[in-house]
Amino acid sequence: LCILSEFSSCTRVMRGALHVNPWKISEIATAFYQALTMSEDERMRRVSIASEFVTRVTTQRWALAVMLDLKGVQKNEEAGRYAGAGLGLGFRLLGMDSGFDPLDANSVARAYRNAKSRLILLDYGGTILANDNLDGLQRFQFVKKSRSPSVPQSRLISALKELCSDVRNSVFVVSGKERHSLTKTLCHVPNLGLAAEHGMFVSWPTSKVGGKRRWETLVPNQDQSWRSIAITIMEVYTSRTHGSYIEETEMKVLWQYRDADPEFGYLQSRELEDHLSNVLRGFAVDILHGGVEEGGYVEVRPKGVNKGVVSMHIIKNLEKFANKGRLEFALAIGDDHCDEPMLSVMRQIGRRAYEAQIGKKEPLAPLPATIAQVDVSSCDDHVSTRLQCFTSTVGKKPSVAGNYVNDVDDVHELLESLVKVTTRETVHSGFYSVVDLKSMSETAPRATLKPVLSMGELHISQDGFNNPPIAKVSNNLNEFLGTIEHDEEDEEDIFF
Repeated sequence: LCILSEFSSCTRVMRGALHVNPWKISEIATAFYQALTMSEDERMRRVSIASEFVTRVTTQRWALAVMLDLKGVQKNEEAGRYAGAGLGLGFRLLGMDSGFDPLDANSVARAYRNAKSRLILLDYGGTILANDNLDGLQRFQFVKKSRSPSVPQSRLISALKELCSDVRNSVFVVSGKERHSLTKTLCHVPNLGLAAEHGMFVSWPTSKVGGKRRWETLVPNQDQSWRSIAITIMEVYTSRTHGSYIEETEMKVLWQYRDADPEFGYLQSRELEDHLSNVLRGFAVDILHGGVEEGGYVEVRPKGVNKGVVSMHIIKNLEKFANKGRLEFALAIGDDHCDEPMLSVMRQIGRRAYEAQIGKKEPLAPLPATIAQVDVSSCDDHVSTRLQCFTSTVGKKPSVAGNYVNDVDDVHELLESLVKVTTRETVHSGFYSVVDLKSMSETAPRATLKPVLSMGELHISQDGFNNPPIAKVSNNLNEFLGTIEHDEEDEEDIFF
């Protein structure tokens, strides 16, 4: 019979032995006494348990298993990249996929230019507007309505108006804010779609500006009696957790502990989450827990509401409101964990479209394991096989997005570059450059091309050259050259 220290590794497999703490003499004495006074049946049972494992798992078998594991290992070509973030105790090592690169603005603009039906999904705070939630004091002041939130600047409003004015575009701001907050700041942008409370409420694009907007709910209004129950439970934890407070919106209830002691607040949040899960089991609600890195909260909201679901809802109903045909271009940008469902869904939709386009010609690399697989097949009838989909997160950090941009200013620059593409197409409508001619089919009717003459329009009458045009003689070289517009911009480079 074996007596083993509980600190030795073999105690995990030698279950028949007596386990002791070698630093406690009383336990060792008790084990000796138990071994000496043990019945013969129990002794044989314990010995057989240990001997069966030792004889079955021999050293040779262990060595063979190690060699087989080494033989089966191969170099991972998609090795991740790691970067450090934070200082002191807050330092973290962030792991990202090797293909996680900055968003190529030229590729986005080129795909945007060639598409006839476009969808742009933008998060609000932290994406097109500076994030007010980074500071705990500001967040508390917003909840208590003692401080007004940041508002979009004229630069952003102008870019949104230009994008929404293009009939081929469908632009949506998908935010976690309440309806009245989005309406107050963005109601004066015509043809801009809004989604509030993480997609619980959707307002489709309309040409009307100002005033009230028409909203529809993503899920039907159900029993709201869970709110009072959740608030009552949260008040108990608020009273014993200094620095925590309750936040209420139209759709959800949150218990914020970002300003509490990190360790104690986290322990209380886990207990609150378990308490709410047991009490609200019979209600159609989701209970979400965001750690300290994500803001520190416990949230209760109706089941089936997130930005991924509302993204699919927009795509499936876009043709009813826009009449633009199947989607050919999609751009989704977010900045935090609440936007991950939207980025994940859009990335999977783009992948399905690309697979349908290439068929089985070449196998595609698997999606990262961090992407939660969602059934997006219901969007296939509303998406073109030529769809080019771009997903991006704001800031270089682990995300399900395909790419990243550095900050909010980069998002503004990207939107302004798309505006330039739209403006350029409007100015040169009907005229074709060398790049356009290369991309056009050889079978396209030549009658659709509008020739551009460098020396003015040549008007020829039906009689041929019987009535030749009157030539105008310039008085000097400056007068002649002043009629010629010289464009030094490279046609391939969309950005200036």
